[in-house]
Amino acid sequence: MTLPPSLDQGQEPALASAVVFRGSKNLCHEYSLVLEARGIEHEAQEAESSWILTVPVAMLHRAYEEISRYSVERGVRRGIPEIVRPHPGAAVGVFMYVLILLLTAYCAGNGTFGADWLSLGSLDAGARSEWWRAVTALTLHLDQEHLLGNVLFGVVAGIAASRLLGPGVAWASILGAGALANYVETLVTPISHRAVGASTAVFAALGLLSGMAWRQRLTLRERLWYRWAPLIAGICLLTLLGAGSAHVDVLGHALGFLFGLGVGWIYIRTGVPNNRNPRVQVIAGLGAALVVCAAWTFALWPGR
Repeated sequence: MTLPPSLDQGQEPALASAVVFRGSKNLCHEYSLVLEARGIEHEAQEAESSWILTVPVAMLHRAYEEISRYSVERGVRRGIPEIVRPHPGAAVGVFMYVLILLLTAYCAGNGTFGADWLSLGSLDAGARSEWWRAVTALTLHLDQEHLLGNVLFGVVAGIAASRLLGPGVAWASILGAGALANYVETLVTPISHRAVGASTAVFAALGLLSGMAWRQRLTLRERLWYRWAPLIAGICLLTLLGAGSAHVDVLGHALGFLFGLGVGWIYIRTGVPNNRNPRVQVIAGLGAALVVCAAWTFALWPGR
């Protein structure tokens, strides 16, 4: 093993110990903390014009490895994340999100077209062939409290995603991940399972943000904890906000988060946030709105 220039075997002050470091008092104290954290017996003392750090001869090799590893890590500068200029138009996407939820709530509450919107649009594991339910269920809510919570959290997550990806791409991605999560949920749950709510899409947005931040952090020369922090933070928020009473669709929240996480990872990997073509935003946004309209058209179509 080749030792760093700062390490010096020196002379053994006693037969049972060996010098693992000789240098300044501050650095000696710093390496002492490293050895202490690793449970390696050692002793720091002043010797002439410098300080030495001694360890038992049997622990010499391990002490060298720990100090060498720390020295290398200590000298590595942390990478700087690539700065992405915020996309404009976040308010437009949020406005459309809120409008769709409120308009659907109004129509469902009044029984527009003489239809039972909740029955026709809710996620139903017993009607897996009706693909549109995976989309329409994201726009329905059981009560005002349910609706208000998803509006508020959706606005916050949607603005953040829109500034990173642009409103059209962001909301199309959130809708796609949420709908896919709903459809998969119908495949793995009993046929009696039913669910509604935009919360699956909201957690898809959270996963999208976590996946983007996590993938970006992994490219930096940082400690493991810093690189995995975005994923850990996202999972913590999922645990805190995505679970609760027996009526909370925990599986839907988790699937939404996972699919959003995957989309965010892929987007950073392929450089999607750097695409600033306004035409892409318009096409993606209109496409998402048309998918919602088409899904409700299928759900409400008479004699279907």
